[in-house]
Amino acid sequence: MPADPLLSTTNPAPAPRWAARVGAMAALAGTAFLLLVLALQFARTDLSWSQAQLSLYLHGPHGLWLRTAYCLLALAIAALALALQASLAPGRRSRTTLLLFWGAGAGLATVAVGDSYLPERAPALAPMIHLIAAQGAFLCVIAAVLLQAWGFRGDPRWHRAHAGAWWLGWLAFAVLFVHAALRWGPRGLGQKAAITLIVAWLVLVALRLARASAVGAAPATRSRDNAAVFQPEER
Repeated sequence: MPADPLLSTTNPAPAPRWAARVGAMAALAGTAFLLLVLALQFARTDLSWSQAQLSLYLHGPHGLWLRTAYCLLALAIAALALALQASLAPGRRSRTTLLLFWGAGAGLATVAVGDSYLPERAPALAPMIHLIAAQGAFLCVIAAVLLQAWGFRGDPRWHRAHAGAWWLGWLAFAVLFVHAALRWGPRGLGQKAAITLIVAWLVLVALRLARASAVGAAPATRSRDNAAVFQPEER
């Protein structure tokens, strides 16, 4: 039986260099976001780390830092989604996944920008915009994470990452479901745990993408080192 070309790992085409650079920047943005959230748990002594959801940290001391981090993370998600599609084999690319990641980024940016101005200028509208944008961002990103992880399974470069990305994605979904639907446990702890798992998924995938340009790179057409090339004997 002939081998499935989608599962072949012999010399996959190298990922575009720009995609690898986007992966490195996205990994940096995601890691910086997680470190900032961790720092805020100690800096905001007026909030309970287990009860206060992350949206409460958007206001008050250091709120501007977190709103800025939301916007940067939104840009990183959008760029990472585009770079991932470029790194996949043509048959494994998905416009649906790309649009879901972009929708998540748009929702995240809407939360940050809306919470900067709407509470003062439109206090009655601000809670509704925040709720729709935040819930839309969660739904879009968790759906995108699972679809992208499933799409990894048959790609020559990404199929080895499928299992880890798939189960980490489902773990994030489970924590988010317990927090949002079942409403078990402390509200702040549940939401922050779901956010941490989702961003960790993005960081790990971005790091793998950052190394992807070197995987399967074809040798140069001409090489100065031709010692191993058979040379016919001159007569």
